Amino acid sequence: MDKQVFQLISPQVRENVILAVMRAEEGARVTIGPKGRTLPQNSFSHAWYEEIAQAFPEDDELGWKCYCKLHHGVPILRAEDEEFREAYDTTIKGLSYEQKLQVMRVLPVTSRMNVKQLTKYADAVRDDFASRGLRLEVKGTAHVE
Repeated sequence: MDKQVFQLISPQVRENVILAVMRAEEGARVTIGPKGRTLPQNSFSHAWYEEIAQAFPEDDELGWKCYCKLHHGVPILRAEDEEFREAYDTTIKGLSYEQKLQVMRVLPVTSRMNVKQLTKYADAVRDDFASRGLRLEVKGTAHVE
């Protein structure tokens, strides 16, 4: 049997799920999880990093991405993800600031977040740059005040 994924958006889809479970072979696994992130939720931050780099050219898009991941994403995951906290604290926490920024180039942070965590991250980034006069919007548009 091929893998099937259903998004519970209507009574008809729910019926299809029930039928799929009834027809599944013995030993098949069923997982029901929270609503996943949407494409706009996955892509807004990349537009923001570009806008931040345009407004604050002292660093480029990747540099600002690393800054945001370290200053806003890491605290969220350390507070809410025990596995991340343990790994971060035992391998990265003791590094210099510059080394931590280097690690942010490759360490998954926002991609590890669920919808609630990503919302906290977006709010933290937006608030950080609002205090600097840059208004970021979820649509990916910014206004310097």
